[in-house]
Order: sequence, then structure tokens, then C-alpha cells
Amino acid sequence: MRQILLLTALLASAASAEPMTRVIGAPAGSGPWPAVAEAHSDAPGYTIYLPARPPRGKLPLVLWGNGGCRNNGVSVSHFLREIASHGYVVVANGAPAEETPALTALPPPKPASAFTPPPAKADETSVAQLLGGIDWAAKAMPAQVDTQRIAVLGHSCGGLQAISAGADPRIATVMAFNSGVYNRPGGGVTGTWVSKADLAKLHTPIAYILGGPTDIAYENGSDDVARIEHVPVFYGNIDTGHGGTFSLVNGGAYGRVAVGWLDWQLKHDKRAEAMFAGPACGLCTDRAWTIVRKHLPEKP
Repeated sequence: MRQILLLTALLASAASAEPMTRVIGAPAGSGPWPAVAEAHSDAPGYTIYLPARPPRGKLPLVLWGNGGCRNNGVSVSHFLREIASHGYVVVANGAPAEETPALTALPPPKPASAFTPPPAKADETSVAQLLGGIDWAAKAMPAQVDTQRIAVLGHSCGGLQAISAGADPRIATVMAFNSGVYNRPGGGVTGTWVSKADLAKLHTPIAYILGGPTDIAYENGSDDVARIEHVPVFYGNIDTGHGGTFSLVNGGAYGRVAVGWLDWQLKHDKRAEAMFAGPACGLCTDRAWTIVRKHLPEKP
């Protein structure tokens, strides 16, 4: 009898050690596989986005750094569900906190001069945490995630994290939204240290998406693009301000551009390539966008 009780206790203990998953929100996204956000008990510092009913085979991995380097993995949940719905697993820095409803229109951008930086303080997340998402996914989701196809993306301070993480040899491409290395060292409010010299450590194609002259990152990001000569660069500028279109349904224009870039870089999709490459590329002919390209294919 004692042995039976001991065995029961051991089984109960093992069961309680199994990772628990909590789904956040309903499936969403315009892709063929509507995606959900999840909190995993074995990944307390992350929020995971993936198709609710994934396709067969392994999916590319996308790492995400939040604006302000905040510890809130649902801060741009509509944008990240959109990416995942096109056949990606996204590991976002930060546990899920407050999620806001999607907007159908953006408020007018605030002038950059109206922005007052908050006092400097320690970042809530880190570059090491961002890259740690690779190790977690490889261990927890080996049958679902292709760790040979990894992109790192981020917004503002999270964009600096993405640029820094882009030096890692496992990364295949980088996207920095409303971000750029500070023109004056130490001129920002983040502890994520990356200098203009560190741009030379990038070894993959990189896309900068900026929000026009009212975007506080406009000058820094534009300067990065002018300096980078050793890897392919795409620069897309649209008048949204620093907040971009993340808060819109499916992430708005930013969602479409992110999916297109990822489909090209990680899935080698020729239709997606035509959005960025060639003299009549999709974004080149869209008057809402100002485009700069360096070392990209001349023909899609």
C-alpha cells in the first residue's frame, strides 16, 4: 500500500512538472494559418506566437524585441499574430501583460520635438534574453521550429536589441523598426549598448523601417543605412511617426512589409522578393513610401 501511495505521489509530481500553456486571445492574422499568442510555463520571459493549426513541417523562427525593451510580449500582438499566421513561430521578449484592442486608423503622429525622453533606467529585457529564445525553441519545439531559418526583429529599443543580436551567426536576417544606433554614444535612454562600429558585425541582409521625420529614430536609422556598405540593406520610410502601424488590425503596413521581407529572406519567395527588388518593386511604386536600397538584386 505504501509503495502504491509513493508511486501515485511521484506520478502526480511528474505531471505537475509538465509545462503548461495558456492561450491569449482568439486566432487572428490574414495568413492561411490564423495564429494565437501563448504563455508557456517553461518560458516565463517570453510570449510565443504560432498558427493555431500549423501546417506540416518545421516553421522559420522569428525573434522579437519590444519597444522600450519592455517586458510585455503582447505589446504589438496584432502585428506578431499577423506574422505567425503566414507560417512562422515568433518568440517575443517579455511575458504577456496588457494587450490593447486593434485600431482601424492611426492617430496623427506627434512631432519629434514633443518627445521628452524618460529618465534612463535599466531595460526590462536584454539581447541575451532575445537570443535565448533560440535555445528555448530548439528544446521545447524541435518538431515545429526550423532553427536554420531565424530572423530577429524589434521596435525602437527592441530594434537596437535586434541590431545587436544580428551579429549572432545563427541569424539569417534583421529588421529594425523605428530604430537606429544613436548618433551620439550614450545619447539614449536604454542600457542596450550598440555603437556605429558594431554595424560592421552584421552579416545578413537588414531592413530598416522608419516613420518619417516625426519619428525620433529617423535621423539615427537613416545614418545607419548611409554607413552600411558590406551587406544588403533595404530602407523603407513611411509617415507614421515613432509608433508605426503596429496597433492597427494585422499590424497595418508594417505587418505586410514584415511578412514580405520574411517570406523573401527565409522562404525565398519570388513574389515577396518583388516587393523589395527590381526597378518597379512593389514598395518603390507606392507613393506612401520613400525607399533606399543598397546591394539588393536589381531584378526580382
